Amino acid sequence: MLIVFSISLQAQTDKKAQDILKSVSVKYKSLKNITAKFKLNIKDQANKAIQNQNGTLVLKGPKYKLIMGTQEILSDGKVVWTYLKDANEVQINEPKSDPGAITPQNIFTIYEKGFKSKYIGEKTVGGKVLQIIELVPEDAKRNFIKIQLTINKSEKYIAQAIVYEKSGTNYTYSIDSFSSNTEVNDTIFTFNKSNYPNVDVIDLRN
Repeated sequence: MLIVFSISLQAQTDKKAQDILKSVSVKYKSLKNITAKFKLNIKDQANKAIQNQNGTLVLKGPKYKLIMGTQEILSDGKVVWTYLKDANEVQINEPKSDPGAITPQNIFTIYEKGFKSKYIGEKTVGGKVLQIIELVPEDAKRNFIKIQLTINKSEKYIAQAIVYEKSGTNYTYSIDSFSSNTEVNDTIFTFNKSNYPNVDVIDLRN
């Protein structure tokens, strides 16, 4: 696969990065729903350990369904159900209120608040021009140092995101396929106990 990579040698202003990110936000906010299939690579630098997982995310406003490995997370925007297949157990929680946390709801728009952004450059992969932007959190208390976004220049969507944690673990999310504005029934965002025989329900809400 042909890869061409170019980085500007001049210091880039935040404006270029912000202009790109704004165009991505406009694209995502114009969509009624999103279905993305992705790969997650977890690299533990300290222990030289690597894990790979495949996942699917369906997102519709504040509602989402995330399937990854033997775990399934559903939310109708008011309640979060986490189903653990191996234990045949579902945990019920309220949505996280931490605005700095990375969640399925904000994974495509987390850059909008609380980050300093920097345009790094472009690379061409398989004929597609990809733009690289680095995000550094303004809050030093966050558990990650930076996020690197790779954005499809013509289609205005995030093709890859790498989260660099302070612990030395890197999380790489790579989008394999992306579709939008398809028919999505809201019932997929709520947990139906009848579909999970003998499931153990644990309600962790206050």
